[in-house]
Amino acid sequence: MKNTNVHAFVAIGLGPFNLSLACLAEPIAELDGLFLERNTEFSWHPGMLIDSCTLQNPFLADLVSLADPKSPFSFLNYCKEEGKLYAYYFRENFYLTRAEYNDYCRWAAARLSKVRFGHEVQELVYDSQAGCYVITGVRGERREPFVLRARKLVLGVGSKPLLPAFCEPREHRWLHSADYIAHKAWLQRKRSITIVGSGQSAAEVYHDLLKEADAHEYRLTWITRSPRFFQMETTKLTLEMFSPDYIDYFYQLDERKKERIVRTQDSLYKGVNASLINQIYDLLDDRRKRGLPLRSRLIANCELQGCRYETDSDGDSYALEFRQLDCETRYAHRCEGLVFATGYRENIPPFVDGIRARLRWDEQGRYRLARNYAADLNGNEIFVQNAGQHTHGMTNQDLGMSCYRNSYILRELTGVEHYKIERRVAIQDFAVPVGADFVRL
Repeated sequence: MKNTNVHAFVAIGLGPFNLSLACLAEPIAELDGLFLERNTEFSWHPGMLIDSCTLQNPFLADLVSLADPKSPFSFLNYCKEEGKLYAYYFRENFYLTRAEYNDYCRWAAARLSKVRFGHEVQELVYDSQAGCYVITGVRGERREPFVLRARKLVLGVGSKPLLPAFCEPREHRWLHSADYIAHKAWLQRKRSITIVGSGQSAAEVYHDLLKEADAHEYRLTWITRSPRFFQMETTKLTLEMFSPDYIDYFYQLDERKKERIVRTQDSLYKGVNASLINQIYDLLDDRRKRGLPLRSRLIANCELQGCRYETDSDGDSYALEFRQLDCETRYAHRCEGLVFATGYRENIPPFVDGIRARLRWDEQGRYRLARNYAADLNGNEIFVQNAGQHTHGMTNQDLGMSCYRNSYILRELTGVEHYKIERRVAIQDFAVPVGADFVRL
């Protein structure tokens, strides 16, 4: 059934970033917007809901608190309504498990009036006569067609698992850490398992399998291209790089400099938290102290250069080829189970094709975002969540910056600053402050 009502905006996708926007938009009565999600319920990285694994952000970086501490959608209010407030108080731990965060997000999503689950967007076009975007798709189990119209759009479709180029297309069972939980039992029936990748996800998968290695008697190997298994840097002055001040500094840099800078910032977003590194070490050290075989290898500084899925009389296996970066020596490695913890890439969904000419693109085919997170030629119609590391820096994917970005987007959508947008929070200066003390030569 055709809907001729024109909404102020329609947001597509309901991950944590658009969910945060939905929570902040909910009390703005005059703002007529909708949030569409193709799944029937909220679910955040279900393949990585490993027991006891925690977020890298403290609970204050919830969906709303850094924009509106009084919001009814805050994590503290969730705890109060669910009868968990004293339990968290006694626990004295600022960090939520992934499962706890997912439960909190589901609680918030269930209380929103502008969210429509089970709505799969299939096409976007622009109606130049009406001056609005037309969103079409199907909804519900019966996949009934729907049509919506909106002056503006917010794209929050998330990212896609990234696999090495020589593993695509997925003609065999290439397993990414995003799907780990669903395939864990299958993996544990193998005699050998290898994890390829660096960072928190790789460490979480390795640790989870290591804890249960004795019960299943598999050999476990973790191989990373990084020069070492390094800790995520979380000192206070470093954390200031996740701030509006740093975004302003980073955004005005030359594009080539941005690419170079992001490549040097691995310790800010690709490291492993110190607690998990120590837990892994303690598990292995305990086996060594008891005189037990480790049945595990940790190998850094190795770049994967080839991978084949093979079937022979001994069963299915993976044949991997690595290059040790210091020695420049090539090695072959074989395993029965393989997990790629190789991160994620920007997701540009097919339905964007209908409005591609209205969007700004860079030379690599990525959205060219304006400072206000808009990707359209006019600079105020189509806003994009979590697809701007190349324009706004590593703050792009940080959950702690979602409230700041959404306060910004809401101001652009409404023309009113409903939530105060911080402009100076860092103690340090990222750009040299030109003045009496510092004179540009």
